[in-house]
Amino acid sequence: MKVLKFGGTSVGSAQRIKEVAKLVTARGCNIIVLSAMSGTTNTLVEISDYLYKKNIDGAKETVNALEAKYMRTIDELYSTPEAKEEATREIKACFNYIRSFTKDIFTLFEEKEILAQGELMSTALMNIYLKEQGVNSVLLPALEYMRTDKNAEPDSQYIRQKLTAQLDKHQGADLYITQGYICRNAYGEIDNLQRGGSDYTASLIGAAINADEIEIWTDIDGMHNNDPRFVEGTQPVHQLHFEEAAELAYFGAKILHPTCILPAKLNNIPVRLLNTMQPDAPGTLIHNQQSAHIIKAVAAKDNITAIKIKSGRMLLAYGFLRKVFEIFETYQTPIDMIATSEVGVSVTIDSERNLTNILDDLKKFGTVTVDKDMVIICVVGDLEWQNRGFEAEALDALKDIPVRMISYGGSNYNISFLVRREDKVKALNMLSDRLFKNKK
Repeated sequence: MKVLKFGGTSVGSAQRIKEVAKLVTARGCNIIVLSAMSGTTNTLVEISDYLYKKNIDGAKETVNALEAKYMRTIDELYSTPEAKEEATREIKACFNYIRSFTKDIFTLFEEKEILAQGELMSTALMNIYLKEQGVNSVLLPALEYMRTDKNAEPDSQYIRQKLTAQLDKHQGADLYITQGYICRNAYGEIDNLQRGGSDYTASLIGAAINADEIEIWTDIDGMHNNDPRFVEGTQPVHQLHFEEAAELAYFGAKILHPTCILPAKLNNIPVRLLNTMQPDAPGTLIHNQQSAHIIKAVAAKDNITAIKIKSGRMLLAYGFLRKVFEIFETYQTPIDMIATSEVGVSVTIDSERNLTNILDDLKKFGTVTVDKDMVIICVVGDLEWQNRGFEAEALDALKDIPVRMISYGGSNYNISFLVRREDKVKALNMLSDRLFKNKK
């Protein structure tokens, strides 16, 4: 059995739902994970924002507009009065539930309940449509098996036990439909796996049932070797190691959520990235096998801030780095890159939320300088240090671009460069010309 996940654009209209239904029914008995219809989660966040601000009229107007969109989808999707009636009943129940929050105190807990409605509605629409087409489809409510523990980490044992029981209860089904993103926390409250969490759901389900493969269906034909928004002639990468995919996902390749990688990797379950618009395209296969002596892809991560701490006492102060890192830990700010010398250390962060406090604390230990609006360019592939020349090629490609920092050796799969935002597009194109186009 496989796990097939479809993102919001893949189920973003009546026509797309029909096409996905046709695709999944042709692939046998699998578990289908669906995100909310495209635009829904953003609108639900907007509704929640109105409710936080006590703007009840604004919330109701936005709810009404979203409900009208779903009613139009129902009219276009179903051909029988029975299916239309059932779908209308299900969707109206969700919107009436959302409206119920306009009467009481609104907190983060209520927001999470509102956000869960998107996936509940998309799976209801798909399940009803499949049944209308004569498919023996079973809806597996994610809120009955997907749970996080007290540390907000997935409770793998609970997920496996409850999901297996659900599948055993509904043996003989043609397809199983379930929600991505949503879950319950350790206290039984409705929660979620954060934005992009439907990929995570698919990976957790795959691990729980020991799936043959996890398929992530989006609107692009696999992970490309560079960003097609800025570089012409990019190509899908046919195979990636899990570590390579994790690097690319973290450093800007939006097609795959970074959290999706770990459960599949640990359970040795291949992940395949496919395109709902071109279902016959091979896409990208991600697994635990490394392709030797190949540079695979380039990605970029924006909105980076570089911080340099210089201290003449650093050479003899063996606790200096510990003190620096503790400051970032205190403000729950992760570090992306790091470079050290005998008199200083440079680090990068991707959030300025606590920047002022971080800088104030760092100034106790040395002179601090900051560079904002930076970009990390990440080159991914077989970058074992014994492979002579690969890092030199990447460096030579950027010879005409000022590079603020370089990170190499922390991983066998990447070398990263910190450049100015205005140099990003030029850097991506120069790397593409040197590493890929000139290799043909």
